[in-house]
This record gives sequence, structure tokens and C-alpha cells, in this order.
Amino acid sequence: MAMSVHEKRICVGVITGAHGVRGAVRVKSFTAEPEDVARYGPLEDESGERHLSLRLIGNAKGVVIARLAGVADRDRAEALRGLRLYLPRAALPPAAEDEYYHADLIGLEASLADGTALGHVSAVHDFGAGDTLEIERSAGPTAMVPFTRAIVPIVDLAAGRLVLDPPPGLIDEPAPRRRPKVKPRANPPMAEPEPSR
Repeated sequence: MAMSVHEKRICVGVITGAHGVRGAVRVKSFTAEPEDVARYGPLEDESGERHLSLRLIGNAKGVVIARLAGVADRDRAEALRGLRLYLPRAALPPAAEDEYYHADLIGLEASLADGTALGHVSAVHDFGAGDTLEIERSAGPTAMVPFTRAIVPIVDLAAGRLVLDPPPGLIDEPAPRRRPKVKPRANPPMAEPEPSR
């Protein structure tokens, strides 16, 4: 299956708003080093039709501050809020051994070590404790799998697949829980009123 031009791109950041009154923008970078968002060449918008040249001018808490050609005032900078910034996948350096770009993992077929097909990787999440693969299963609910060497021992990008060796219960559907049967309590016998004296 051939990938479209949009699938061969990686989102490396998003403009979160204006900075100051002279057209600078705040950019939330998705690169390992925030400054690298401007390192690999011109960026594109989501449609791929607009090319943007980003020049970094500073840092702020959680963002980099940059200027874009043709953006000279706050109103134009603010109008770019939410604009996602993309690079062609080929512009990025090769990943180190045992490192992967999230975009390279998405779409890989996932199977168990015994060859049982599970589905495919539909997303990669980072909830703070390391990457987690979201596996859209052919049958059954979506599975969330920690992306560790122990659970995902084989990643074969060339073959478009990865192999999972999950611990028991991670992928298996849990058996439906049954409520224990409770015997209805028998009403205690009513005490006889004591005769009054």
C-alpha cells in the first residue's frame, strides 16, 4: 500500500499563539530538543501547500519563540494559533539503534510471538511513564501496550511489523466478572412483647 505525501510527513510542532506585538509566535516543539523544530529546513502546514521558514529568537516556559517570514504584527501571529508544523520524514536524521520515530511505528502490523495477528499500531502515546502503543485489534477492544523491549522484542520497519510478547492479562480479554450469589437474609423472629406487670 503506497503512502500518500501527507503520511510521509511528521508533525514537529504547533503554534500556540503570539508573543509580543511584532509578529513573533510561540511554538510548542515535539522534537527531542525543542530548538530542533527549526533545524531541518522549511516547515509545511497540514495541507502541505504553505511553506514556512521559522527563525528562533528565544525560549519561554515549554515553548520556543520564533519569527515567520511575512508575519510582522500580533494579529497575524495570533491568527496562526493552532497551526501544526510538518517536515518531510526524509528531512529528519535516521533514528539511533533501538529508537523509532512515532510516525514510523504507526501503521505497523502487530502480532504475537506465535504468529497470531492482533491488528495494527494506530497511535503512540506518552502519558509520562514511557511510550505506549495503541493497538487497534482485528477482533476485540483496542489494546494499550507499553513500548518496552520486554513486551515488544521485535520491531521490523522494513517488513512493516512488530512482535508482542505481553505478560498474561495485558492483551487477553478479562473474563466477565460474576456477582456472587447472595442468599436473602431470613427475617429474624420478632420478639414477643413482655407482659406488663
